[in-house]
Amino acid sequence: MSADDAPLRADQTPGAPHPRSTAQLFGQHQAEQDFLTAFNSDRLHHGWLLTGPQGVGKATLAWKIAAFLLSQPPMTGSGSGEASLFGAPPPATGLDIGADHPVMHRIQALAEPGLASITRSVNDKGKLRDQIVVDDIRGLNKFFGLSATDGGRRVVIVDAADDMNTSAANALLKMLEEPPARTTLLLISHQPSRLLPTIRSRCRLLRFAPLGPDDMQAALAQAGAELPEQTAHLAALANGSVGAALRLLNLGGLAAYGDLMRLLDTMPRMDRQRAMALAEQAAQRGGAEKFELLLTLIDTVLARLARTGATGQPPLPEAAPQEGAILTRLSPTLAKSRAWADLAAQVTARMRHGQAVNLDPAALVLDTVFKMQETAAR
Repeated sequence: MSADDAPLRADQTPGAPHPRSTAQLFGQHQAEQDFLTAFNSDRLHHGWLLTGPQGVGKATLAWKIAAFLLSQPPMTGSGSGEASLFGAPPPATGLDIGADHPVMHRIQALAEPGLASITRSVNDKGKLRDQIVVDDIRGLNKFFGLSATDGGRRVVIVDAADDMNTSAANALLKMLEEPPARTTLLLISHQPSRLLPTIRSRCRLLRFAPLGPDDMQAALAQAGAELPEQTAHLAALANGSVGAALRLLNLGGLAAYGDLMRLLDTMPRMDRQRAMALAEQAAQRGGAEKFELLLTLIDTVLARLARTGATGQPPLPEAAPQEGAILTRLSPTLAKSRAWADLAAQVTARMRHGQAVNLDPAALVLDTVFKMQETAAR
């Protein structure tokens, strides 16, 4: 199956090209340079942990690293810093190898024998699993066995390592403890605290930061997204994550957040008609993604309310028209900040529980709105 025919994978954001096909990485120059420095030192570590918020380019850099390493000359010996069969190459100045390189053609066609990509797989019923299971990791043994004798490098990408269950994590840990020859493991992690400490300790860290507005706009344009007029609102609401921004654009997140802010503007009395309209968004047919988005947006506005009271000023830039004035009125003091923070903890736990036991989404949203009204009225 060609890359063009492949279904959307667990490691691909809806509405965006797969990271292997993303031409340019924006806003992560330091992470690129840190890896290049390690490579040029001739002491390349076998395990790398790429950490940072989701959707800021970790997977894109992982695939760029993989292509770069696989384009290098075959190595002698069994370690990661051996000499090339063709002598010492000059220091690398960048990771890009060019779209016409044979390695790039093979990667795009899902036909590169030196690369293994591990992500959540489908089960016997054809449904995407919610975890990376041990068989996904054990399958690497065949990959290493088939490719151990040609002198070339081997690269494994695990996206996301946070998704591994306990058995899968332990199986990967054994590979990090006794790494196969000439192999580099690239572990992508949005929440490294979820990983085994022993996995973290056996990897070099590459840290990724949220994207600034200019880099965000450039990355969204590269993904073919239709940008709204208020790109600053989108960047603020997405928290510097291209993946989050694409999700907001695909699901009407900017409009939904605007609806939420207009509802907050009527508190503490509250416009019940607006409240019902917001709740009905979660009850739409096939609205599971919209409900999940609403949960995220409610978490976001509660966090921004708490931050406003704690710092004495609203977060900038604004994520919706008049947001600063609304947040300042509803959270003017440190005491109010604590009240919003307490509500955030309660609401998050209740809504996630309700989601897990399939409670009516509209009723959950409406109940949350009433609790927000109570907090605003105190």
